[in-house]
Amino acid sequence: MTQAKQKQSRNNQLRIIGGQWRGRKLNFPDLSGLRPTSDRIRETLFNWLQADIIGARCLDLFAGSGAVGFEALSRGATEVVFVDNMQAAVSQLNQNLTMLKNEKGQAFRGDALSFVLRDDMVPFDIVFLDPPFKSGLLGKCISALEQSSCLKKDSLIYIENEKQLDVAVPANWNSLKEKKAGQVKYALYEVSGS
Repeated sequence: MTQAKQKQSRNNQLRIIGGQWRGRKLNFPDLSGLRPTSDRIRETLFNWLQADIIGARCLDLFAGSGAVGFEALSRGATEVVFVDNMQAAVSQLNQNLTMLKNEKGQAFRGDALSFVLRDDMVPFDIVFLDPPFKSGLLGKCISALEQSSCLKKDSLIYIENEKQLDVAVPANWNSLKEKKAGQVKYALYEVSGS
């Protein structure tokens, strides 16, 4: 393998930082706008979720590399549904699920807004919401989630977005935690009513 290919291969890998697959490296495709959640942010997020992740049913919207969803599975989530609109991302998510011999994860190709508004949706305990930066999708997705049957009382919603973007959430989403790291702002909310 050439040095350039080795470098590209390393650049397109993420490391699971906790749980049963701690230290495992997973590949992800080289796609425009695909930005895996950093180790530092994932560590903070799963410290926040440590009392809630075991046995949780999770939705990873705009899954991309699947960094957050795979971390959730590694740390004891009962199920993670990955959704992304890029076929290469979904194919790699499925390859990683197969490699990990995991049957608790499912990857779907589709538009996040359409997915959450499906009639057959069963509520999730935790929703991870990390749309591509500067896409204008965050507000639309928050509105779609609020209209959908994805959420229930006490559902947790994690939002990751560019630091300069102000996020408006529904009045019944209580802010639990919020932090900034570099150009990223991330927060955890809890639904107080359905």
